[in-house]
Amino acid sequence: MRRTALAALVFSLVGTSALAAGGIIVPMDEVRTVTFLRPAATVYVGNPEIADVNMVDAHHAFVLGKAFGTTNVIALDNTGREVSNTYVSVSENRGSAVTLFRGPAQVTMACGGPRCQISPTPGDAHYKDDISDVGAHHELGAKSGSPQP
Repeated sequence: MRRTALAALVFSLVGTSALAAGGIIVPMDEVRTVTFLRPAATVYVGNPEIADVNMVDAHHAFVLGKAFGTTNVIALDNTGREVSNTYVSVSENRGSAVTLFRGPAQVTMACGGPRCQISPTPGDAHYKDDISDVGAHHELGAKSGSPQP
């Protein structure tokens, strides 16, 4: 009985069913919805290069997978108390991925239809440069209000 009450308390403090299940998995360039049990006033992303979050209302937020990796999303209520701390894992998108090896260097590309483009993955020869380019691309799209080609 005591364990059941403790488990119920922990689950109510957690804030999202996704966290109770170990976090959420978001494919790159896709969105997932996070639901908060209590109203959230402010939401922060641990690493905005990996994921972005947009509040829908006080109980719901969209999490966008921007780049391969893991981070977290923390939601606070209007008094600054933690409502949720959800781990976010951004996985490869569902399209085809191709890894090219040039000697010891590797380059990963995501392919959809007749076109492939660089998809920075840890271990790639120019991962840090390429991930910066991806971040700049997403930022440019957010500023213009429309997706970039």
